[in-house]
Amino acid sequence: MVSRPVTRDDRPAPRPDHRTRGRRIRRWVIVLGVIAIVLVGADFGAAAFAEHTISQKARDQLGLTDDPSVQIHGFPFLTQALAGDYSHISVSADGVPVGEDLRDLGVSAELEDVTAPLSDLVAGRMAAVEVGKLTGAVTIKASDIAHISPLDKVQNLKIDQSTVAYVKYGDTDQGKQPDPTTNNANGEPQDGNTAGIRLSGNVQIAGQKVELFCFALIELQAKTITIVPNRLQFGNDHETTIVPASVQKVLLPNFSAKIDTSRLPLSVTPTAVHVNSGSVTIKGEADDVKFSDLKTNKG
Repeated sequence: MVSRPVTRDDRPAPRPDHRTRGRRIRRWVIVLGVIAIVLVGADFGAAAFAEHTISQKARDQLGLTDDPSVQIHGFPFLTQALAGDYSHISVSADGVPVGEDLRDLGVSAELEDVTAPLSDLVAGRMAAVEVGKLTGAVTIKASDIAHISPLDKVQNLKIDQSTVAYVKYGDTDQGKQPDPTTNNANGEPQDGNTAGIRLSGNVQIAGQKVELFCFALIELQAKTITIVPNRLQFGNDHETTIVPASVQKVLLPNFSAKIDTSRLPLSVTPTAVHVNSGSVTIKGEADDVKFSDLKTNKG
């Protein structure tokens, strides 16, 4: 048998270095991760700039001393910005003044299907920004309602919830029935155009300061919110002492009032009223409006 020297071709092929390939994959993962972080950071930075721009313009239009809160929903932001279409923007502010009586309103607005070209947004040109649907809410605190005549005659005015049934029927079986509820298209409970309200405060009677509780209906009629007093009592709804009818006839007008919603921020059609502890919230909607409709009538 003839032997021959071993040549290079006879040697086994070298095995691939898995460690080298693993390092390459890790490098690519790191690079892609860094790129993703940079892109996300740029997206959030651009969104923050846009939110700041909108906030400043809303502050000017609402006559605020501080910037309102603005949130642009949806990710990524840059995709929306380049297209000039935004699905949902939220704006909210406290301490909004309107006229001489209302000085501390809370305002929130949900803007849907917003059209705002990127060039206008960068330049701060917000007046022509179009909003497909605007859902707004204005909250009036008891301290502001107390300035509306004739409620300004009631000292230490307080506001609390009541049911329509209790307002109408008092401490009876019928008056203990809860208010009926209705749902919107999404199956969520929604407010109506009438609610029960309990007003309390001090009133002068024959030279004496007396604390009274007035149970009333607060009703939305067109663009006017009307407080219609129904019954007065001493004490509260746990300890009922009805005010004599002759005295009620004299004092009930002190708890009647009207609020013109056309003076309030947001050019929306009022659709519902809700009573909170210490405040009243008016809700409304509008279609095809402009960003400039977020203004107040300061007069």
